[in-house]
Amino acid sequence: MDENVTHSEAPARTVLSPSLRSAIGAFVVMDVMREANRLQAAGGDIIHMEVGQPGTPAPRLVREAVKRAIDDGPLGYTDALGLPALRERIARHYADAYGVNVSPSRIVVTTGSSAGFVLAFLALLNPGEGLALPRPGYPCYRQIARVLDLVPVPVAAGAVTGYAPTPDALAAAFRDRGARAVVLASPSNPTGAMLSPAALGLLVETAREAGAWFISDEIYHGLTYGAPAATALAFSDDAIVINSFSKYYSMTGWRVGWMVVPERLVRVFERVAQNLYISTPTASQVGALAAFEAVEELEAYKAVYARNRDLLLEELPRAGFGRLAPADGAFYVYADAGAITDDSAAFVRRMLAETGVAATPGVDFDEEDGHRFIRFSYAGPFERMREAAARLKAWRG
Repeated sequence: MDENVTHSEAPARTVLSPSLRSAIGAFVVMDVMREANRLQAAGGDIIHMEVGQPGTPAPRLVREAVKRAIDDGPLGYTDALGLPALRERIARHYADAYGVNVSPSRIVVTTGSSAGFVLAFLALLNPGEGLALPRPGYPCYRQIARVLDLVPVPVAAGAVTGYAPTPDALAAAFRDRGARAVVLASPSNPTGAMLSPAALGLLVETAREAGAWFISDEIYHGLTYGAPAATALAFSDDAIVINSFSKYYSMTGWRVGWMVVPERLVRVFERVAQNLYISTPTASQVGALAAFEAVEELEAYKAVYARNRDLLLEELPRAGFGRLAPADGAFYVYADAGAITDDSAAFVRRMLAETGVAATPGVDFDEEDGHRFIRFSYAGPFERMREAAARLKAWRG
């Protein structure tokens, strides 16, 4: 060793940095839930109205089916597209629920709807292409798009338009702003607003005329409180439908969902799914198959949501949240709180600390106007929702 070389002259260590595409925003609702869980673990009486998940367990038939499967076999990989029996049952669901014939070959079982969005964006869009996203909307759409080097193209969908994009606004996103696909949810998150079949058909046709993909997020189907939701498949075989067992079927932690894709793209999706996920967890697929037979229990869950909804639509205005989006479906109330705050993130932090009620700031769903909105999830037990309303009214005084 050269005695003249000192430690200070050693080569500088390279500091490794994360990728640019990982520089995305947080999924704010999960940050709120983490703080709510921390306070709860410290002994606080926390009412969870932040995260969009049922407070009910998976149906009894689901749990029993999985218990049997655990005892009966190794639960190894399935085909990348999913268990054949589950794909067949999902296809039958479209005939039963919507009167739409779908071949089981077009069904792709996914690791929750989240994997469905990743697969769809990867399979349909090239880096740098635009993805039209209604604003407000589910935040992970835009963050997944950014991770995949796509360009989110927000399309206003506020109170003036009934919390849905107009055909003209969507056409402009395709024509003038580089969007090559759109993701649309009905019922929507965060608002619960739902498109009529005619309105949905017009938006599907707008995408078709523009030569763009229409991706329909239908994970809140089954959770409607008036007319049932329409599927985009009623208007186009080229629509990409994404659904999940998380919401109506009360299976959030099981991470199982599905897609319906055009026949000519099945192999495209299969190749991508094989390499990214191998297959959806087998136990979850077994449970999902049983979920279709648990309608009586699931409708009882839904009746609780309906009761919660009626309560909050009456009580939230009395707590100062007077302007509410139409809560046609899902299990959310989206409140315009602009009269009482212009910083929804700070407001919900204070609300959690002072009342024990956790909710989600609108900035999670709308980067432009969300500072004055708050989303309340009413998927919990009725007594907890009633207690939350009482606390908020007392707090707002």
